[in-house]
Amino acid sequence: MREILGRRRKLLFRRGGRSALLGAALQCATEWQWPVLPGVGLRSGGRPSAGERLGLGERTARRCSCPDPDCVVPGAHPFDPGLLAATTDPRMVRWWWANRPDAPVVLATGGHAPCAVSLPAVAGARALAALDHFGVRLGPVVATPTRWSLLVSPYDLAELGELLHSRDWVPSSLRFHGEGGYVVLPPSQIGAGKVRWERPPAAGPAGPWLPTVATIVDALVTASTSTPDGGSRLAY
Repeated sequence: MREILGRRRKLLFRRGGRSALLGAALQCATEWQWPVLPGVGLRSGGRPSAGERLGLGERTARRCSCPDPDCVVPGAHPFDPGLLAATTDPRMVRWWWANRPDAPVVLATGGHAPCAVSLPAVAGARALAALDHFGVRLGPVVATPTRWSLLVSPYDLAELGELLHSRDWVPSSLRFHGEGGYVVLPPSQIGAGKVRWERPPAAGPAGPWLPTVATIVDALVTASTSTPDGGSRLAY
């Protein structure tokens, strides 16, 4: 009887479409040892956010659950718990998503976890095409309707500073997610729309393979610079 009830609960959980988020969070935390936590998520109703009034997100009735009525990244950031709570503990991950089954999956970048570089979606598509043309091996790429994020191996501020210092100019639309940063992972739903894998992780014995930031930054800078209205928009 206990086994039958367990199966029923699992079936109901899957029918609700919520097991995918928990499954993704557990895979990151346990298989890949990537520290995760639940994002703030979305709520229905309310007045349009500042990002939507500026045309930076989809015009829907979905608003950020955080207290800021003008949140420019609705649903796409940590709030409670804060970023420092990110963990690889499967018990904590299960507890979080049992209580908040629709919460986005947030990866805390830096340290031993992957870092990332993000840029506007149009520039991201151009950058990937250029990197593919030159045979550069890429790691996972996270895509939203407005921005793409390329996951890279961990880097520190000194390494990043030296890398960028040699360039004449770095577009403000290009952002670096290192220690103290974060990236929202698939299959989360945020204010900008669905989060998906443009390039899914290719898992190996030690987790998904990641390139170094130095191997991709030139293409990202070039694509961001050459894209009309690459902009400094904050929308994820």
